[in-house]
Amino acid sequence: MSMFEMFKNMGAMAGLLRNLPKIQEQMAQMQARLAQIVVEGTAGAGMVKAKANARMELVGLTISDEALKLNDREMLEDLVKGAVNQALAKAREAMAEETGKLGESLGLPPGVKVPGM
Repeated sequence: MSMFEMFKNMGAMAGLLRNLPKIQEQMAQMQARLAQIVVEGTAGAGMVKAKANARMELVGLTISDEALKLNDREMLEDLVKGAVNQALAKAREAMAEETGKLGESLGLPPGVKVPGM
């Protein structure tokens, strides 16, 4: 990193500190939005469905009667794991998009992390 880039990033951080109350309010609003963004992952052609929000919380899990009738614990565990992992991957993408929007609204250069995220 060049000295210019380092000072530019320090300037951005100083601006963040000046606007801390506004930033805290925007982060609280973003956390509320993240809780409302719900994505779904599926496995076994829809036999298992998992829903997660962009706060990385599992908010729903559905196992079809068809999956239960198979009476195969190991397969069911794999399907649940697959559906949950897919939902969490989508939730990570949604969270990254929202935090990127917050960073842009704060005037941060691309790639600079929002403190506390």
